[in-house]
Amino acid sequence: MRKNFFLIILLAIGLNYPSGICFSDWGTTKRLTWTSGDSQDPAIAIDSNTNLHVVWCDYTAGNSEIYYKRSTDGGLTWSGSKRLTWNSGNSVYPAIAIDSNNNLHVVWHDSTPGNDEIYYKRSTDGGLSWGAAKRLTWNSGNSGYPAIAIDSNNNLHVVWEDSTPGNSEIYYKRSTDGGSTWSATKRITWTSSGSYDPAIAIDSNTNLHVVWYDWTPGNYEIYYKRSTDGGSTWGATKRLTWTSSDSYDPAIAIDSNTNLHVVWYDWTPGNYEIYYKRSTDGGSTWGATKRLTWNSGSSQEPAVGIDTNNNLHMMWRDSTPGNYEIYYKRSTDGGSTWSATKRVTWTSGGSYGPAIAIDSNNNLHVVWYDYTPGNYEIYYKKGT
Repeated sequence: MRKNFFLIILLAIGLNYPSGICFSDWGTTKRLTWTSGDSQDPAIAIDSNTNLHVVWCDYTAGNSEIYYKRSTDGGLTWSGSKRLTWNSGNSVYPAIAIDSNNNLHVVWHDSTPGNDEIYYKRSTDGGLSWGAAKRLTWNSGNSGYPAIAIDSNNNLHVVWEDSTPGNSEIYYKRSTDGGSTWSATKRITWTSSGSYDPAIAIDSNTNLHVVWYDWTPGNYEIYYKRSTDGGSTWGATKRLTWTSSDSYDPAIAIDSNTNLHVVWYDWTPGNYEIYYKRSTDGGSTWGATKRLTWNSGSSQEPAVGIDTNNNLHMMWRDSTPGNYEIYYKRSTDGGSTWSATKRVTWTSGGSYGPAIAIDSNNNLHVVWYDYTPGNYEIYYKKGT
């Protein structure tokens, strides 16, 4: 399950939309990798100079390693791929964030120690060179699927899932010196079942907001927790969904008014569809759940981003065409209403795992991995 304009009549007929509705225009698809192994699970971030930075994992070496490339011209051209790890185990599921000094910070999990542990690496020159990898966890269980965010003081905040207690729980640590040293690990969930796949975002007041999915009710539901003191302490856990089936893989974004926006996918209708919920008071209370897709196929892996005008942009993979393709929709009123769906890819293979970033000019940049060449490769597209 791993790993972000409404018209009812359009939703009823599926993935079509009229020419009169205004969407972002999408450029041509660019292939970013040509490898003999599979390239998967890309993540993207943009620095203050609108340079694009992408990380992913690749199996060409015989095991999975982390790779990186960048574009300094808004996605028109791209550097060569740079290998960031050389390990005997598998390095997978990278996440990337960039601080206000344009330092790059990457986390991933790695099986080299014999179980999965969290690792970290940074670049202080825009990706040209990278420091040594730092191991962030030493646990008897598996530590995996890290997410990273950076606050306005350039403190780094990382969350992940960890099975050390016997079932997976959510853990957290931070660095207040740009990644040189790290705090002790803090456990932030205690559940009778498993908590998985956390996502983190930070508001303009440096409050931390984390979402994940949890099996405790007997099916998977979405949960939320926040810290108002930079991660030192954490509030009570809030359950965001009550469904008859399973809710997975939440993503979170925060607008300039500190409204929280969460998307996920859910099996309740009998196939996977995308859902949305928001909080307008910093996570204290949450509005009603909105269903965003009505499709004959499976809609999964949502990613969400917010531009400088507080418009919401959401992308996901959808199997309605017969294989998975990348789709898009947006909201220009803070999530109250949403556009019809726009299809962004047309491939003979499957397109998976979209990740989205938005630059200061409100251009959208999306990366994903695609099986069209006969193995998985990384692709990119720009929306304006």
